[in-house]
Amino acid sequence: MNNDKTEQQRILRNLKKTELLELLIEENNENERLYKLLQEQKGSEDTGNGAQGPVDLDESEEAVSPADTSPEKVKGLKAWKDVLKTENLKEELQRIRYIEKYRSTIRSTVSILITVAALAILVANFLVPAFQIYGNSMTPTLSEGEIVLALKGDDYEIGQLIAFYYNNKILVKRVIAGPGDWVDIDEEGNTYVNNQLLDEPYVSEKSLGDCNIELPYQVPENRIFVMGDHRSVSVDSRNSSIGCISQEQIAGKLVFRVWPLPKFGGV
Repeated sequence: MNNDKTEQQRILRNLKKTELLELLIEENNENERLYKLLQEQKGSEDTGNGAQGPVDLDESEEAVSPADTSPEKVKGLKAWKDVLKTENLKEELQRIRYIEKYRSTIRSTVSILITVAALAILVANFLVPAFQIYGNSMTPTLSEGEIVLALKGDDYEIGQLIAFYYNNKILVKRVIAGPGDWVDIDEEGNTYVNNQLLDEPYVSEKSLGDCNIELPYQVPENRIFVMGDHRSVSVDSRNSSIGCISQEQIAGKLVFRVWPLPKFGGV
């Protein structure tokens, strides 16, 4: 019995949905034909005609059935009767609907994921790029391995942290002075901007560091003077190899630390 049902299901699964619908219609037509035969038989019995015996529905089917009732053209109507049971057809249609719903859900999910990924890439590259810190030039403010978010913009204030492009790399430093400002650093590492001593609580150890520019130094037009918080090791605008930063080099100002979690928050 199970083998017969398995074979029936295999036959049904090889059909298209339209063929299943055609089989349903065909089954309904056949049911209507059989119903008419029963009505005719009942009418004959009611008129007292005893010459005709009970009608054998199976034999009658062969006598009046259409020439071709099998999609495979190798089985007669009787061979299809088990396959065409309403419960089998309903099970198969339910299976097809489930598969279509599953595929639709997968397509919808994939579309959503692609859209979200595309938006994330756009945001990460054009609005809020993320950067991982390498090296220790920004300690103790930022340590190696930390991940920070930057915000695009063109308004950078003294004391803010910025990320900028330099020789196919991205560096992170702190804004010390703007265009036209005069920068001076004494032997103890105290930093003056326009003859005013900067209050730098973010610097744990002051140092003149790697400085080869002539002090005091005036920041060129449309440039920004930057330094790392770890003054003794940072290579920055104090050295002509990097110099002052142009607006075009800036990737964004650092606003938020997302990793590690214990340090999650603004920078």
